[in-house]
Amino acid sequence: MIREATLDDREVLVQLIRDSFRDVAQRFSLKQDNCPKHPSNCDSSWIESDFARGVQYSIFYVDEKPIGCVAVEQPQADVCYLERLSVLPEMRGRHFGVRLVQYALEHAASKGARKVGIGIIDEQIELKQWYQQLGFVVTEIKSFPHLPFTVCLMVFAIK
Repeated sequence: MIREATLDDREVLVQLIRDSFRDVAQRFSLKQDNCPKHPSNCDSSWIESDFARGVQYSIFYVDEKPIGCVAVEQPQADVCYLERLSVLPEMRGRHFGVRLVQYALEHAASKGARKVGIGIIDEQIELKQWYQQLGFVVTEIKSFPHLPFTVCLMVFAIK
């Protein structure tokens, strides 16, 4: 079951996000000192700030246990961003991530968005291919001086 999160869920969200991104941080040697904004470093102030900006989080529960989450931000009337897609490592490969993305896309469409954007680590080829299988298209590959990796920007067009 997927349900919308509230600010009271912030510690659950922090734990899901940190635990879900830990393996990515290890793989790409991302640490607090070289990539402080990587989700593996998430803390409750991030979630509080997101909620204050209107970001909507949703949590996926299996047998009443939180196993994943996703966030949707709507910076413009016709654009949403899919953020912090997280599935605990031991729960991967069971289509929970697909269901969270579908849920987020439906949420974005219900808010009037025509497209949903994401940003991922470009070198994480398998993740890029996974998003492409879901209908996302690469729009730009970009380097940022403050990040130790290249960013792949992708968009899903809502029909």
